[in-house]
Amino acid sequence: MKIFLDSANIESIKKYNDMGILDGVTTNPTLLSKEKGDPRDVMNEIVRTIRGPVSLEVIGTDYEVMMDEAHKLKKYGQNVVVKVPMIPAGLRAVRSLKEDGIPTNVTLVFSSNQAILAAKAGAAYISPFIGRLDDNGQDGINIIREIGQIFSNYKFETEILVASIRHPLHVIEAGKCGADIVTLPPDILHKMLMHPLTDVGLSNFISDWKKVRDMNPDLVF
Repeated sequence: MKIFLDSANIESIKKYNDMGILDGVTTNPTLLSKEKGDPRDVMNEIVRTIRGPVSLEVIGTDYEVMMDEAHKLKKYGQNVVVKVPMIPAGLRAVRSLKEDGIPTNVTLVFSSNQAILAAKAGAAYISPFIGRLDDNGQDGINIIREIGQIFSNYKFETEILVASIRHPLHVIEAGKCGADIVTLPPDILHKMLMHPLTDVGLSNFISDWKKVRDMNPDLVF
């Protein structure tokens, strides 16, 4: 499973990228709005920091506007993936951008039917929002399971990028369903790193080693 960070915060991106656990980054207008400075500078810095795919989202909802914005976003770097909303004009843009050699990530996917259409249009990635489905009384993970089976049946090359993850258990369930990618906000990725037994074990190791050093003050590695 590939792990993307769902963030536009440069500090967080560099922190987890330096750990060697990030395969890519996803952004959106909301995430960019939370950061200080010119969003163009932020996007440029993210693309330069991450070697893997970086999703940058169009704002327009008309075909011509989305196409213009997509080509401008692609200029930020070869690893840019253009994020396009799951709307009719968006699917048309996905088809045209594929012909232009620009990969796309279809966002705001909430059903298997939408996922099928995005894959048929030629999306490189589809982003089902499982947390928002759960919030709406639906089973988000079941959508991932359905999409995975359908894509396998018909050999779609589109990758399933699970988004709107609310907690670490979502990551486990997505992995059990065979999802290609999960994109996580920094706080969820932090929770994945932590476990109270790890803290207790490390504290015990340090305490016991201190006793050894006290008894052997000349001990060196």
